[in-house]
Amino acid sequence: IPCLCSGASCLLCRCCPNSKNSTVTRLIYAFLLLLSTALACIMLAPGMEEQLKKIPGFCDEGLHTRIPHMDGFVSCDVFVGYRAVYRISFAMAVFFFLLSLLMIEVKTSNDPRAAVHNGFWFFKIAAIVAIMVGAFYIPEGPFTRAWFAIGVFGAFCFILIQLVLLVDFAHSWNESWVERMEEGNSKCWYAALLSCTSLFYILSLVFVVLFYIFYTKPDDCTENKFFISINMILCIAVSIVSILPKVQDHQPRSGLLQSSVITLYTMYLTWSAMSNEPERSCNPSLLNIITQITTATVVPANTTVIPATPAPPKSLQWWDAQSVVGLVIFVLCLLYSSIRSSSNSQVNKLTLSGSDSAILEETVGAGSGAAEEGEVRRVMDNEKDGVQYSYTFFHFMLFLASLYIMMTLTNWY
Repeated sequence: IPCLCSGASCLLCRCCPNSKNSTVTRLIYAFLLLLSTALACIMLAPGMEEQLKKIPGFCDEGLHTRIPHMDGFVSCDVFVGYRAVYRISFAMAVFFFLLSLLMIEVKTSNDPRAAVHNGFWFFKIAAIVAIMVGAFYIPEGPFTRAWFAIGVFGAFCFILIQLVLLVDFAHSWNESWVERMEEGNSKCWYAALLSCTSLFYILSLVFVVLFYIFYTKPDDCTENKFFISINMILCIAVSIVSILPKVQDHQPRSGLLQSSVITLYTMYLTWSAMSNEPERSCNPSLLNIITQITTATVVPANTTVIPATPAPPKSLQWWDAQSVVGLVIFVLCLLYSSIRSSSNSQVNKLTLSGSDSAILEETVGAGSGAAEEGEVRRVMDNEKDGVQYSYTFFHFMLFLASLYIMMTLTNWY
């Protein structure tokens, strides 16, 4: 407990490598958010609804719950898991939002508020548990509808942040390989760069073709046709813009690799949106798509195929394909945002990160802070002269991430 009340430096044991205070703190917050995500997944596990129905007010209306795009009423058993996820995400969102307000204008680790950000872990974990327990006693009423509206807007904003992080990752990746290409063995690194870019574009093209085959009908699914087409056109436009001479003059190492990564991510977002289409004829399940592909491949051309039975109602559980992929991308972006020290000034401006000079000092001082042989390994405070990232923006990003997780696990309700 005394250790949990101190800074992040106390949480690393002797066997852990030397680290920086800024990185360890971000990883701990990311770990707390991942723990809450695991807890939210448990709330949706089969059999949990019987336990959740015992909470007062969670299922008082019995069979009198009506949801959009469905005829008649449905049992409350279906929604108690969703309501539990909403309350867990509410607790995490409130916690991170309050911290983001508290950390406004923190410039160095010498600020008293920086100690709250980097330490007092026992009290912060206790606060999360208290808010989470209290959230389960919020009366149903308009809470779900109101929090749904906030969740939609917050999740949309987090998707934009994910795009920025992906651009930053692709930029760093491209910059690293271009530097190695200039140092020597240019043909090998050029081939690797070209191969990855081509692979991403080919995958994106394959996905577009599959979208038109399985998510559109000749005389139906107009919305799907529109969004597939407009997203494809925008991705082509972005790819062309990224190699224009003026763009190259301003950002010499910008290129098609970044565009190919964003194009592939846009195809995922398009698929995710269509997978939540209420009209089942325009939204086949992934199992149905695989069955159709397998049947078309295995069955001889002259064989009569019995028409398939109508698709069953879409499951209200979270572990469908697009949700799993969304969670994987979320975890990767969250971990990347926790360990990144980007030298891309444009991305740093978008994410309100620390100054370039502070990041340079962090890189230069990485070797000088190493523990000597036999010395206890500790976390080096590298923010005495200036923070390496915006505390407020980081907590606000985790606030939006909590809403994104809520919407993903509940299939956007």
